[in-house]
Amino acid sequence: MTTTDTIGKLLKGEREKRRMSLAEVARITRVPVSSLEAIESDHFDDLPGDVFVRGFLKSFATAVGLPPADVVARYTASRRTVVVTPISPAAPVRVTREGGRRFGVAIACVLLLILFTLAMSIVLKPRGHDMPPELSQRPSALELAIG
Repeated sequence: MTTTDTIGKLLKGEREKRRMSLAEVARITRVPVSSLEAIESDHFDDLPGDVFVRGFLKSFATAVGLPPADVVARYTASRRTVVVTPISPAAPVRVTREGGRRFGVAIACVLLLILFTLAMSIVLKPRGHDMPPELSQRPSALELAIG
C-alpha cells in the first residue's frame, strides 16, 4: 500500500495482481459490478450512501486480500473535507400562519351558517299544520265519555 495511490487505484491494483475480474469480485462480495467500477474510479458520490460505501469497501478489500480496516480508514480520511454552502441573506425565509388562520375562519363561518339555519328552521317551523286531522280536532263530549 503506497500513500500516493487513491483507494480505487489501490483496490484495482490488488485485484489485477490476483488476476481477478470485476465479475468475479462482484460474485464473491455480492456488490454490483457498476458499484465496483465506481469504487475503482474513485466516484464515491455515484454510490448509494456512506454506510453502503464503507460496506462495499470492506467486502472489496477482503476479497482482494487487503486489511478492510485500513481501506476504510483511508476512505474516511479522504472524505473528511466538508463542503458547506452558506445561505444567502438576500432572501430570508418568512414563516407565516396566515393560510392556517384563513382556513380556521372559513370553518367557523360555515359552522355559524349551519347553526343559524338550524335555529331559523326551529323558530319558523309552522305549528299544528303538520299533525294528522284526527289529532288536530277537538274531541266531542261523546268521545270523552267513551274514551
